[in-house]
Amino acid sequence: MEYRRILAAFAGLALPGVANTHIRLHTDGTLAGLGHPFSGLAHILAMVAVGFWAATLGGRARWIVRLAFVTVMAIGGVTGIYGVPLPMVEMGTALTVAVLGLLVAFEVKVPAPVAAAIVGVCALFHGHAHGSELPAISHATGYVMSFLAATIILHAGGIA
Repeated sequence: MEYRRILAAFAGLALPGVANTHIRLHTDGTLAGLGHPFSGLAHILAMVAVGFWAATLGGRARWIVRLAFVTVMAIGGVTGIYGVPLPMVEMGTALTVAVLGLLVAFEVKVPAPVAAAIVGVCALFHGHAHGSELPAISHATGYVMSFLAATIILHAGGIA
């Protein structure tokens, strides 16, 4: 794998404007949802790491892991929109970045269902954070669908 390309991508993401967490995009739901995953470094790093880890696991894990993340993130997003409490969301989100980074760095190999469960826990925190950031003027369905689409794009960045 070409680590220099990945390192260069992460270095580019560390720009001050991108590094600010949760920049509010006061637009319609679709644009707000599409932009939200790109508005915080934690979200970008986690989602690219999921794609990268899934790719390194290979086989059916390439799809199962990413599908598990997107599915559980949608559930987390809906719980965030409806105000269902999830303790320590910001801390959990930050911790998931560290966990996913370690899984990638140490090239941890686990069966696909175990990997899906690990990323599912991570996705719950990220989805809840996305959902709770829904701007008041936004349409929830467009917001959720577009932040899921942005997540899939970031997962693809981890595979490329």
